[in-house]
This record gives sequence, C-alpha cells and structure tokens, in this order.
Amino acid sequence: MRSTTPLPGPTSNSFISQRLRLHYVDWGNPEAPPLILQHGGRDHCRSWDWVAQELRDDWHVIAADLRGHGDSAWSPDGDYSMNAFVYDFAQLVHSLGYEQVSIIAHSLGGNIATRFAGLYPQKVGKLVNIEGLGPTPEQAAERDARPIADRIREWIADKRKAAGRMPRRYPTIEAAYARMKEENAYLTDEQARHLTIHAISRNEDGTWSWKFDNYLNVWAVTDLPQGEIEALWAAVTCPLLLLYGSDSFASNPERDGRARHFSDARVIEYANAGHWLHHDQFRRFMKDVKHFL
Repeated sequence: MRSTTPLPGPTSNSFISQRLRLHYVDWGNPEAPPLILQHGGRDHCRSWDWVAQELRDDWHVIAADLRGHGDSAWSPDGDYSMNAFVYDFAQLVHSLGYEQVSIIAHSLGGNIATRFAGLYPQKVGKLVNIEGLGPTPEQAAERDARPIADRIREWIADKRKAAGRMPRRYPTIEAAYARMKEENAYLTDEQARHLTIHAISRNEDGTWSWKFDNYLNVWAVTDLPQGEIEALWAAVTCPLLLLYGSDSFASNPERDGRARHFSDARVIEYANAGHWLHHDQFRRFMKDVKHFL
C-alpha cells in the first residue's frame, strides 16, 4: 500500500557541457534504473512533472533542460545546432555515469535522443519518441532543393533579427498564461498554469519573459545529409515507440516511410491530440508508456 504522504518534488542540479552550465532535475529513487525525460523546443524540464510523478516509484527519473531552455545557460555564440544538442545529451549521460538509460523524449528532444541511440546503441535500453524525427521527407526535400547560398543568406538575416529582438515582455503571469493557452488549446487550466510558471522569469522592470533564448527561433542552416540521419536511425537497436497526434502538424512516420529505417519500432497515433500528445491524452499516454517500459 502506498503512503498517502505527498512525495517531495525534484531537486535541481547541473552539469557542464562545452563550458555551459546546463540544468536538470532529479526525482530521486537512485537505486532504480535510470530514465531520462527530454523536452522539445522552447519547452522546459518541468513540463514532464506529471509523467515523472507517475514513474518515479519504478525509475530514477532525470529531466534535463536543453541549452538555451529553462534554467540552462544560453549559448554565447547562439550555437543551437543538432550536433551541439547531441553532444550535450551524451555529456549528461556520461556525467551521471550511466552504463545504460531508457529515454522518453519529445519533438526536438526526440530527434536528439534518437541520434544518440544510433551513435551509442548499447547505451539505450528503450526509447519513447514523441513526434521527434524532424522534418518530413517532403519538407527535407524542399529544403535541400534550395541553393545553399540562399539558405545561408537567409540564416544570416534571421540571426541578425534575433540579435536585435528583445524578448517579449508580459505585464503579468496571467498574460503569459493566456499565451500558453492560445498556443495549445488542448491544455487544461492546471496544465497551462504549471507550464507557464516554470517557463517564465521576472525582468528588472517587473514584467515577465519566457526563459528560452530568442536565437532558438533560428534553425541551423545545415544538418547531416538525410541519408546519414537515416543511417543513424538504422543503427538504433533498442525497442522504439513512436507516438503521433492525429491533430498535429507532424507527419506520421508509418505513412511517410520513415519508420521503415528502424529495426524495432512501433507507431501509435493518438486521436484528439496535437503535438504535445503527452499533455493532451495523458492517461492513454501513461498507459502505453508503462506497458512499453
């Protein structure tokens, strides 16, 4: 029988990667097998709190803030390339001394974790990837069809805009909360408030701004060639659960062909769910994840 005494929340910690101090939270239970929860773009580690509370009895849950997100440091040179993110993730696993981890990762975090699993297949026991394989084949082909000089010039222009853009300021937390609700209509009031509280910080003048770096809005101009990304996918040996929302902008990899690159992958699509399906259909998500893990 479980105790009715509320369990404490996570403890905050940090590690160093490429001279950046990056933040993570630890939900305790260090004798249990490790499970890393990795958020997506412009999100933060505390968006996993509901998931962590469900899994903390059976797992040693770690949730990390990516560089430029949450309470992690911003990159001084605005380096938010995939290689930088993958290095940071590998450094987290190395710093914590884990021989093997299981991972639940969303969006950008899923892209990072899947590449890590292809680079170090022996390091990953199981992987849940929530809409985290990057651009669809059509989007990638359209991007690569543009002359590289045009893409670099656009990237330079966008970087300059980001450098001169002040973070948006909200007069109150309630105003920021309203923006959070606008971004994802599926969120309950409780979810939106919790996500907002941990995503925002107070400015000197008393206003509030999102914690993430504006440079994150400018994607790196180049990435690995698609064939090399697919080779990393093919190198993943652990069981892989790919989750997609029927109302999301993301493309289902079973239908667009990307799932065929994995040796042991299952795809599940969630009705009445968008890109943040782990919030939108939480109970179903937890049931599927617990069964998979």
